[in-house]
Amino acid sequence: MMYLLFSFFASSFAMASSLRSLVNDDSRYQKCFQLFLERSSEHQSMRDFIHNVLPDILGSIGNGKSHLNIIGVGSGAGEIDLEMLSELRLKYPEVTVDNEVVEPSGTQLQKYKALVSQKPALDYIKFSWNQMTAIEFEEHCKAKKTTKKADFIHMIQMLYYVKDPGATVNFFRSLLDKNGKLLIILVSGESGWEKLWRTYRTQLCNTEISQCVTTGDIKSLLDGQRVSYRSYELPSQMEITECFTDGDEKGELLLDFLTEVLDFSKTASPELKAGVLELLRHPDCSVESNGKVIFNNNLGVIVIDQLT
Repeated sequence: MMYLLFSFFASSFAMASSLRSLVNDDSRYQKCFQLFLERSSEHQSMRDFIHNVLPDILGSIGNGKSHLNIIGVGSGAGEIDLEMLSELRLKYPEVTVDNEVVEPSGTQLQKYKALVSQKPALDYIKFSWNQMTAIEFEEHCKAKKTTKKADFIHMIQMLYYVKDPGATVNFFRSLLDKNGKLLIILVSGESGWEKLWRTYRTQLCNTEISQCVTTGDIKSLLDGQRVSYRSYELPSQMEITECFTDGDEKGELLLDFLTEVLDFSKTASPELKAGVLELLRHPDCSVESNGKVIFNNNLGVIVIDQLT
């Protein structure tokens, strides 16, 4: 999930049910997210993909160019962006890069800027910082009648936070130059998240944004438009053992993150809590090994070419 956009939506959206969304407490959200990173292999799965598969995807975008335009949508604190830029540099060591960063959280943008300042040899990149949502960036581009095309656009874990994922994908695809690529990463349609959302969508998911969306949903949208794409599955897992120990502090943080509900254990009805815990432990979502419960956190990648 694209956790880094949560704080922006905190004041904008409320859950359809009486449960409070985790977005309403950024401090607790950050605790949940940090614990998620410690307990999951998500970032490592992304890094493996970036270093082993992405170079081939980027192989056609250069096409003899001396300059490349990149857009990162929902870039967060920039760790994954810089991993991708490093692979781009290895692929095209002589090019200069314009890197448009689109991120609504001022805190995350500051972290990204700090990370850039600590990295050597990035003088070939011109960073443009846009503290705005994907929709605001789209409106900004249309107002400016922007004609600059992008060679590579990445949207990692952010389509949960737009109202119409299909329209957002189509807009950014329209910005691609010839041979350009749009990279989307979301939780997989084969993950435990999909099973959880499919079962408890009405109780847990925010109706004002797409939130409960997987690569399976995006593939269906693209198939309906007869858009060709390449897709990849990234194995990832997350240990959630403490979720099943009543009152365990880390377990409650993990449950908040999984359900995206603030203080889920304390505010959910006994029936909802029992049902969620039962599903999380079900083989559809998790496996149990050596006394640990391991949640299926698999990711999906979709690569789309220029709009024609």
